[in-house]
Amino acid sequence: MRKLSRFFVPLLFVGLFTAYAPLTQAEMHYGNTITVPVMQTEQSQCRSYGGKVGNKALNAFANLTTGVLEIPKNIINTTNQSNIVYGTVGGLFKGLIHTAGRIGVGIADLVTIPLPTMPIAQPEYIWEDFDVDTSYGPVFRLDNCQEESPIVQAPVAESVIDAPAVIAAKPEPIDNSKQYRQETNQKLDTIFKKEMMK
Repeated sequence: MRKLSRFFVPLLFVGLFTAYAPLTQAEMHYGNTITVPVMQTEQSQCRSYGGKVGNKALNAFANLTTGVLEIPKNIINTTNQSNIVYGTVGGLFKGLIHTAGRIGVGIADLVTIPLPTMPIAQPEYIWEDFDVDTSYGPVFRLDNCQEESPIVQAPVAESVIDAPAVIAAKPEPIDNSKQYRQETNQKLDTIFKKEMMK
């Protein structure tokens, strides 16, 4: 038993320290690495497929191994929000529920490691935002981080031969004044004057 614990205890600590290290330090940045800040937020950068799958494997390992820490976390948070009796009993029950949730999320992430999905449990790790209750978001949503690509416009082709300007022909106005007789116009004028006098 003693030899077995000598192997698993260092393995657990190495795994936890690996999970705690920021991912930006572990990723390979090609090009000018002097201008790349060491601590970038994950939202501001788009990771490669390998980075997304590695982050998911890390989340699965962390959720499986540290899911039990939800019990003291929820006891402490529930005690701070209410009294010691309710904090102990309610926090223990709430911690057991979240422990099962974290372990379930870890198993789901472990089974679906090749699919780069967004993390289900928020916060991603138990020690991030310790005062915030664990919540579970959308399940199996692909992590589609699309970098903004510059807008490419097609080059405008210049015409080699200048075409002559086309001038539209203007039609001559049609004279319709002969259509009405002079008598008809006079009759309409008298009717109009009568009606206007009323």
